[in-house]
Amino acid sequence: MSDDTMGGIELPADRDGRRSSSTFGREVVAAALRRVDPTGAQAAERETNWRSGYLDHLRRLTEAGVARPSDARAIAADGLAAVDDRMVVVDRDGDHPLATLLTAEPARDIADAVVSGTGEPEQDLALPYRGELLTGDRLRRQLDDWSGRGVIEPSVVDAVERVLEHPDWLRLPGWTVVVLGAGAELAPLSALLRWGASVAAVDLPRQGVWDRLLTTASGSAGTLHVPLAASAVHDGLPDLAANAGLDLIADVPAVADWISGVAGRPAIGTYAYADGADHVKVTAAADVVSRRVQAARSDAALAYLATPTDAFAVPADAVAASVAAYEARSRTAKLVGRPLRTLSGGRLLKRNYAPGVDPGICDALVPQQGPNYALAKRLQRWRATAARAEGRLVSLNVAPSTRTRSVLKNRVLAAAYAGAHRFGIEVFEPATTNVLMAALLVHDLQTGGGPEREHPWQQEADAAVHGGLWRAAYAPRSALGLATVLGVGASRG
Repeated sequence: MSDDTMGGIELPADRDGRRSSSTFGREVVAAALRRVDPTGAQAAERETNWRSGYLDHLRRLTEAGVARPSDARAIAADGLAAVDDRMVVVDRDGDHPLATLLTAEPARDIADAVVSGTGEPEQDLALPYRGELLTGDRLRRQLDDWSGRGVIEPSVVDAVERVLEHPDWLRLPGWTVVVLGAGAELAPLSALLRWGASVAAVDLPRQGVWDRLLTTASGSAGTLHVPLAASAVHDGLPDLAANAGLDLIADVPAVADWISGVAGRPAIGTYAYADGADHVKVTAAADVVSRRVQAARSDAALAYLATPTDAFAVPADAVAASVAAYEARSRTAKLVGRPLRTLSGGRLLKRNYAPGVDPGICDALVPQQGPNYALAKRLQRWRATAARAEGRLVSLNVAPSTRTRSVLKNRVLAAAYAGAHRFGIEVFEPATTNVLMAALLVHDLQTGGGPEREHPWQQEADAAVHGGLWRAAYAPRSALGLATVLGVGASRG
């Protein structure tokens, strides 16, 4: 395979040449479970309708890893190995192993264009929330309110409080945060630049995206590193927006080598999103980029946002809060709930956890988001677990359900979000999520990845902004349909 013909990342082809994301997902999940839970692996292999049946198997991935830390790490390692074994790189000569990208030469040279902002850095953390900017004690009161209502885990308060006590942390001196998917709504690029940090942006070569990113950077207090085709620089001073950008799926070697050469200690954040199977591909591409950079830069850190609509193990105090909320339901809720559960065969308004379980399993997987989204986000959790086991610095924080454009274009999810407050769930606006999660990233990078925890599930649960899903009275999916019905009018408005 010649270096100049390296192609893009693809799903494996079957005997008929079809590249099925369902087959891929089923095989990866089964491989991840096989060593720890052979029965669960067999169940995943035999699943005949992956697009709707994946929910139980993704939950099982979480349950199977709870008993021992070694089990969680084995699931993560075997799942990642299954991706490597199956996913391919396609060029004119055919399909090649994904690992080829770890050593392949880049097809083109990338220059580093640097944009230095002219603004003054924000001196204190300011969180936009419901039309206001919360700082200092007002921000602390809001955090306490969220914690008291079970919208965030108490450890979020502790983490943000440390950032408030050390406003100099916001500039992230010595770090360069690499934002893969820089134009994504929940990417931390804007907040970091306002704080005066150094950011390296990777996104597709689309002029509209880069016009926006460059405008943000020029008015900020930070420094933006922009990947630019070296050939454009050789031809003279280029139009940055017209020549910037890289395709993660097609340009892994070029992306990785450019990142490795950027000044500052790299923290590689995966924020890229794509529809359908492309989300799995771009996540795999980001993972190979991260591994390739880590091979060149032993000081590189990793950063991820976990979705709250997944299955997580949660601490005993979250279980206790949920059980208390279930017992404290109003008389009307109890009267309505019984017939609904009976008529639905027990599917509606189920309690979130059995009393006393430790840890509990919060299954907030949402079928409308699909198996590709769920698998892509699980790959990120697996890499975080594996990297921590290797002694790497990792920031992975659960971000809240947020009214992003990609979510609201799904009518069912838009309606469910509009009605979620009826069940104690707070859905955040993008601006609030963006700044809050960027502050947690700052905390993690400045504290060596946050507190050490014995088990990978505890690390995932630390500083989780789940919006109330973990501490709500009802299992999330059992309330989704009713939240959708109640939210239809509001979402249309």
